[in-house]
Amino acid sequence: MLNAVALGALVTGSMAASAPTGDDHPVIVQSIVHASQKSAITRSSRAFAVGQASWYGKDFDGKPTASGEPYDMYELTAAHRTLPLGSWVKVTNLRNRRWVLVRINDRGPVPLERIIDLSYSAARILNMSGRGIAKVRLDLVKAPEQTSDMAMLTPPR
Repeated sequence: MLNAVALGALVTGSMAASAPTGDDHPVIVQSIVHASQKSAITRSSRAFAVGQASWYGKDFDGKPTASGEPYDMYELTAAHRTLPLGSWVKVTNLRNRRWVLVRINDRGPVPLERIIDLSYSAARILNMSGRGIAKVRLDLVKAPEQTSDMAMLTPPR
């Protein structure tokens, strides 16, 4: 299965108090996108949405998502109320400008004041520390194509 692409993101910050501890969480996530893929990650003049993002992790790991696949907190996925399952979204943390591409595979978030619920790994890439929420911008993107020129590293488990 194709993972989302996180361009040049290094994960070093800490998460909320409920984040996994020990050796079961990612330390570094880094991906490189070939020049031919940059068109899929272009920023539109208007954001699809701007608002609060949250994340979900260990309590949901392995449970079925709305798409039918088991939730994997180490994949770059997200829950959104209305976007079609399988859609790709560029999520940008407006405080630090870090961004990540995620695939929508679930419904949510439950709190109505939030616009997206990110996987644990996606939230770490965005450096959503403290309470585990951040103001983000959502941009719809075309699905990234898997090519031999694209190097992808997935978070270690």
